Amino acid sequence: MTKPIVAVPADIRTFDGATWHAVQHQYVRAALNAAGVMAFIIPAFEEGYGTDAILDRVDGVLVSGSASNVHPSYYGATATDADGPFDIARDATALPLIRRAIDRAIPLLAICRGIQELNVAMGGTLASEIQDQPGIWDHRTPAEVDRDGKYAIRQSVFVKEGSCIAGIVGPGEIRVNSLHRQAIAKTAPRLQVEAVAEDGTIEAVSVIDAPAFAVGVQWHPEYWAETDKPSNQIFSAFGDAVRDYAAGKLAKAAEKTPA
Repeated sequence: MTKPIVAVPADIRTFDGATWHAVQHQYVRAALNAAGVMAFIIPAFEEGYGTDAILDRVDGVLVSGSASNVHPSYYGATATDADGPFDIARDATALPLIRRAIDRAIPLLAICRGIQELNVAMGGTLASEIQDQPGIWDHRTPAEVDRDGKYAIRQSVFVKEGSCIAGIVGPGEIRVNSLHRQAIAKTAPRLQVEAVAEDGTIEAVSVIDAPAFAVGVQWHPEYWAETDKPSNQIFSAFGDAVRDYAAGKLAKAAEKTPA
């Protein structure tokens, strides 16, 4: 059996005056080396896409982190300069893809911006500049360190007993690399909180009664997916779910093939 394929929605980036559809290497590397799947980068367009046409051709969806934030209009808030930067094309591509993947029981792993998109797609809201809220720690990326230093595993999160993620990494405390200034405010009705930071910030969710793997994490398991045990376990579980879905598609296709 060939490797199954996951869709990864792209960001819009501008380099030297040219517009690019881009995904950071760390996500597609983790998909290949830790989950054991191939990644197809899905260009970001504000309109014109057929979401089901994409999902018909893949076996999972991996929603990556990004420097941009979900536009507040998607969750009923007024945008300010402090809420940016935005990527409207990414929003328009990823949000419908998330909803339809869940509807169609296609495995979904949403990371960083991805967990925020998952929450918004399912009807939740976000809070900006959370470090300015009373009692909330500064979860932002450390300044003046190299890339490995920025993504260093330095923070504790607490995985809830009996949760989906507890079934993957075990319940209780794990150490992660969570880098963000936005976070879930109001949790979407269909999402279950799976893990929180010591200050109460929501760090992981799953989709309640989802027919397939549907998990979001605020931290970055992709960065150390080949060397850090909990990070690897999350990607391995996602890869297993993707392979199960792909095998099910093949079985259904075989049933329909005339003898």
